[in-house]
Amino acid sequence: MSAPSKRRLAVTAAISIAVVVGMTGLAFAAVPLYEMFCRVTGFGGTTQTAQAAPSQVLDRTMNVRFDSNVAPGLPVEFTPEQRVQTLRIGETGLAFYRVRNTSDQPVTAMATFNVTPHTAGQYFAKLECFCFTDQTLQPGQEADLPVVYFVDPELVSDLETRDITTITLSYTFFRSQRQQARAAETAG
Repeated sequence: MSAPSKRRLAVTAAISIAVVVGMTGLAFAAVPLYEMFCRVTGFGGTTQTAQAAPSQVLDRTMNVRFDSNVAPGLPVEFTPEQRVQTLRIGETGLAFYRVRNTSDQPVTAMATFNVTPHTAGQYFAKLECFCFTDQTLQPGQEADLPVVYFVDPELVSDLETRDITTITLSYTFFRSQRQQARAAETAG
């Protein structure tokens, strides 16, 4: 094999290795980058987290509907204590969900969330939420779980969202990943 052929083969191998390493790195970075993208843009109904409520409260009102779901196999009952709240855009709302462990074992669960219409996600912000941490319930225990939220007044300036009159906040309770890992260790 001639020297130029060996060199071309070495360059091709180096490029191939670099592509494989780069793609592997992107695969590991994809989930955190996607989550960051969703948080920043509200993509897919991802809500925002806020440190303070807006200073501006509009006269226009928004209906906020509350929805709850439970993953298959999770022994809890989970329901909103109110189905709808009407508040002025920019005003802080407080809603509660009730959860009850229906099993004879402690259950640790985490709530995932989104809003519909999805375009409103970037304008729906939570100041406090039970969904920020795992919730552990003892056998038969019931709890009222709060969410403090607001709809950002910027919603009315966006051509895609200015005509929205109802937003649905939906939560789904799943078994905590930590509890799933412990159960797998115990079983294995």
